[in-house]
Amino acid sequence: MKQALQLKLGQQLALTPQLQQAIKLLQLSTADLQQTIEETLESNALLERENDLADQDGIDFSETAADEDEGEGLSVDTVWEDVLPSSAPPTPGPAPDNEFSEQDSEEESLQQHLLWQLNLTRFSDTDRFMALALIDAIDEDGRLAQSPEDIYADLDLEEVEFDELMAVLHRLQHFEPPGVFARDLRECLLIQLRQLPPETPYREIAGALVSRHLAQLPTAPPRQLARKLRVSETDLESAVELIRSLDPTPGASIGSGQTEYVTPDVFVRQIDGRWQVELNPDISPKLRVNDQYVAMLNAGSASDRGYVKEHLQEARWFMKSLQSRNETLLKVSSKIVEHQLSFLELGDIGMKPLILADIASEVELHESTVSRATTRKYMHTPRGTFELKYFFSSRVSGDTGDAVASTAIKAAIRKLVSEENVRKPLSDAKLCALLKESGISVARRTIAKYREQLAIPPSNERKRLN
Repeated sequence: MKQALQLKLGQQLALTPQLQQAIKLLQLSTADLQQTIEETLESNALLERENDLADQDGIDFSETAADEDEGEGLSVDTVWEDVLPSSAPPTPGPAPDNEFSEQDSEEESLQQHLLWQLNLTRFSDTDRFMALALIDAIDEDGRLAQSPEDIYADLDLEEVEFDELMAVLHRLQHFEPPGVFARDLRECLLIQLRQLPPETPYREIAGALVSRHLAQLPTAPPRQLARKLRVSETDLESAVELIRSLDPTPGASIGSGQTEYVTPDVFVRQIDGRWQVELNPDISPKLRVNDQYVAMLNAGSASDRGYVKEHLQEARWFMKSLQSRNETLLKVSSKIVEHQLSFLELGDIGMKPLILADIASEVELHESTVSRATTRKYMHTPRGTFELKYFFSSRVSGDTGDAVASTAIKAAIRKLVSEENVRKPLSDAKLCALLKESGISVARRTIAKYREQLAIPPSNERKRLN
């Protein structure tokens, strides 16, 4: 009786494909999103653009207006695991008066993408050292090119057990894209299955199928596999479809080598002393279902009515997923602006420490969702156009106890070097002492690392005689 109830419950979770579509749209860049929208409009005759776009007010982050604006703007609570909102995508606010030309974006490699996530994750020095070694061992598909045993042997770390390396590896396997740091195809698929919501239909069956019978999957008769797993052939087929939706080469989606053009997804501007965040209305047009066409087809034959039913469901799902993308992007961008108001006022020197977990907890989303929402998404500010990931920075503790962002430290180093006496340039030790005087205690080797990242030569190479 209990088993029958569980089976019935799993079959009733019909919104999982919608959730998968919403996640897919969220991680798309602006260019990819535009292409997806156009393809959907061409393939679904019931879906069309709305020509008249209503205005949407931006979100205010002024401290003086905190009380009066409480509950507005960010009141929409997008929960990806629940039923997505049913209305069409909200119309973004008006475009800024300025015209922004498209810019070439610098391609990010898989290793750079993983290092960015590593810098936003709390690791001890030893664990970070092992994590860097594991990242170096990643191939272009996101798989480990070396076995953990070989990596452990190459590290030759005293007083570090092999289990500690495996613990770091398991933490890295939660990084984006899902499935990275796997040792083989089987583990890659299992990692992705484990990251799906527990209530995903056929998730357990798919896991058992990959874990026990992956090698037999292409050739074994479905009836035989179903009997081994003690499930019906229908459930087995659904589990196989779930497996096919996974990515066997997750790393290939990062650093594809294609040139991408940057169009701001979000605009941030100051109006009457208040910072406001607005979605770019051009990247996500408002869509609707053509009711007249639906009514005409419903009055036709049975095949016409079947066509309407199928495509109407697809249209509604797409609009809901698009709305969820917009809402999540606006929520995440808004929280970033709340944290980085000093950056908008002062520039890089005012950047505050910020990690994915900070935003995820405030918007009540998983860190992986925030990661998807900030990758290849761009924000235009009065100080330029930046990828949302730019506003995240690791923490460095100062003498006063306050944490300082690494971006702010780099900006301080750049400023000190620009103002130095060219006949007597500042050494790394001197830069360290000057930063300490301003309340930032940083090791000399950290100064050297940041200086190299800024492409600033050492003091002996910067010295000029005239």
